[in-house]
Amino acid sequence: MDGDAALDTLFLPLASGAIRLPDDRGALFLRARAGAWLHAWPRERFQCEQTFKPSADALMRAGVNLEPPGDAQRFPLVLALPPRQREEARALLARAARHSAQGGIVVASQLNNEGARSGEADLERLAGSIQSLSKHHCRVFWTAPLGGNVDWALVDEWSALDASRPIADGRFVSRPGLFAWDRIDMASALLAVHLPDTLAGRVADLGAGYGYLAAEVVRRCPRVTAVDLYEAEQRALEPAQSNLARVVRDSARDVALDFLWHDVTTGLPHRYDAIVSNPPFHEGRADQPELGQAFIATAADALAPDGQLWLVANRHLPYEALLAARFVEVRPVVVQDGFKVIAAKGLRR
Repeated sequence: MDGDAALDTLFLPLASGAIRLPDDRGALFLRARAGAWLHAWPRERFQCEQTFKPSADALMRAGVNLEPPGDAQRFPLVLALPPRQREEARALLARAARHSAQGGIVVASQLNNEGARSGEADLERLAGSIQSLSKHHCRVFWTAPLGGNVDWALVDEWSALDASRPIADGRFVSRPGLFAWDRIDMASALLAVHLPDTLAGRVADLGAGYGYLAAEVVRRCPRVTAVDLYEAEQRALEPAQSNLARVVRDSARDVALDFLWHDVTTGLPHRYDAIVSNPPFHEGRADQPELGQAFIATAADALAPDGQLWLVANRHLPYEALLAARFVEVRPVVVQDGFKVIAAKGLRR
């Protein structure tokens, strides 16, 4: 096992001969990830799409053809790895059906504890009868050759689920599947209310999501002249652009904005006067504090000599030792509701 059970399980129907791999780039792979399949199957037959930058980078390093399908493109085989969030997953299954050729087959795989039963039921609603297999605590399920069995009205309905929509009483827009997508995250809100209004110059928001924290920087810090939003999930950039354009317009200030689809753990291309972050600490269900630690290390490398870092984290996460190793002054600002806000400045070079 290579540690990606849903990905391995996805290819069982191909390995068993239940489904044939088309020739000549005849397979579309939505939410593709690198893994053992790259050694088992000819990668040149797959057109892959991935909106999460670390996964996209891994596919590019493997030499995979990575590009989103055009609206009119149709494929005899469409593979998909639906996410855990159900509205986002339904939108992905709808896209898979839409990009399937007449007589094409859609195949999807999910972990049992991340919605496999629901995903199987949803694909059956879209496309009629399906088959399935179970392995690795996952289910892989696939359609019969598609034709008149597809519920195109439901495809249209579920495709619309991925669109940006108002949240927080209309103050922001967001879309399903982003971090805290349908609300203002409590930890980010705690950091926002403790940001000093003296932050100035060029600021970066690492892991910006739909742009809440960056918007609060603009709103609360009148001396900030530029904000760069770094986000690994490409789907977040569109709502973030809408949200920041609105807050800059309302501020009646000239604030330069940049939106970067970027893996923060690989470093930043610019130097900053201040950095704010609510860093991620898991991919999937398990805690991975090394992700937040990588964000801290990247921030320290990208700050100007007199720059400062403001971050919020779950109280139990072990960030203080790394902060003390990289900054001269590390100040706990507040501990509240299970979260901690920390300010750090004075770089140790």
